[in-house]
Amino acid sequence: MKTRFALRTILALLAIFSLAVAGCGNDDDAPPSSEPAPAAEEPAAEEPMDEPAAEEPMDEPAAEEPMDEPAAEEPMDEPAAEEPMDEPMDEPMAEPMRIAVVAPSASNDLAFTQSMVDAVNAIAEDWDVELAITDGTFIVEDAGAAIRGYADEGYHLVIAHGSQYGGPLQEIAPDFPDVSFAWGTAVDTFGIPNVYSYSVRSDLGGYVNGSVAAQLTDSGVIGVIGPIEVGDAKLYVDGFVAGAEAQNPDVEVNVVYTGSFSDVALAAEAAQGHIAAGADVLTGSAQMVVGATGIAQENDVLWFGTQANQTPLGADIVVASQVYRWEVILEQIINNIQDGVLGGETFIMTFEGGGLDIQFNEDFDLPAGVRDSAEATIAGLSDGSISTGQ
Repeated sequence: MKTRFALRTILALLAIFSLAVAGCGNDDDAPPSSEPAPAAEEPAAEEPMDEPAAEEPMDEPAAEEPMDEPAAEEPMDEPAAEEPMDEPMDEPMAEPMRIAVVAPSASNDLAFTQSMVDAVNAIAEDWDVELAITDGTFIVEDAGAAIRGYADEGYHLVIAHGSQYGGPLQEIAPDFPDVSFAWGTAVDTFGIPNVYSYSVRSDLGGYVNGSVAAQLTDSGVIGVIGPIEVGDAKLYVDGFVAGAEAQNPDVEVNVVYTGSFSDVALAAEAAQGHIAAGADVLTGSAQMVVGATGIAQENDVLWFGTQANQTPLGADIVVASQVYRWEVILEQIINNIQDGVLGGETFIMTFEGGGLDIQFNEDFDLPAGVRDSAEATIAGLSDGSISTGQ
């Protein structure tokens, strides 16, 4: 019995000890007692619930910059960037305008050929131009070879400066459809789309010269020396006669045609014949007039020029000259070529626009009243109140 009591006593003591140990172990066993805390704090640790913010799907529209791509592509600015659209306007200036002149007489003939040479040189002062001149081609076959040669070399404009060049031009121009040709004095383009023609109302200046000559003659006899009865030469002669007779019906005007544009000896012979008939004033047309002016100066006879300023042929006898300023129409032709129009038009120069110009010799003592009369005649011809009859 004592033994069971002792055993029970021991077991009781062990139980009491265990309870004491359990009560005293709360501080040392903090980790086990704190384990529930992590479980309670799991919502804070459950950051995946914040994943929507991390994934930032709501910000995607801002990130979707492709919606702004139209602005980035700048399609509306493309016209400004398409500078090649302006290139056609610049192309004509990318290289010089290549102009060739084929003419029958010398470039310094102070007549028909020089009028064109002076004109293309005037053009070259204001335009980017490459010039080539073949003069002295009075023989038509030689002129045709020169015209074809320039076309074959790719000149933009070939000027056949002579009414006798129409035949070869008709044959040559169709072979070079990309080359522009101009010829005169004439009013026919032959229906060929790359041919221009040009002429001049030389009768206008002839009328002015004739009216002045009629006021200056003392003998009442005036001599006219024409080359061939064609083109601007015939117009000038007819206008001169009309102007002289309108100014003074009593004046005798004698006309002689030599049959040649270039025969200087024939022109001199004609001048001598006029002077022998009593003429104290002379005029004439074409490059052969240098022969006539020489005779006029020897005999102190007044001279009226045409085509170019002929004052250098005799500063003491040349009264005035009708000057052809071909550059006025050449500018129009060049503009047309740059616009792609290579021919098909005829140009005729008059006082309007300055194509015709009466240039007085300032060293010649012309009475003021006569000069005023000439200016009034120019005005009348310009506004139509005076007619040359042509």
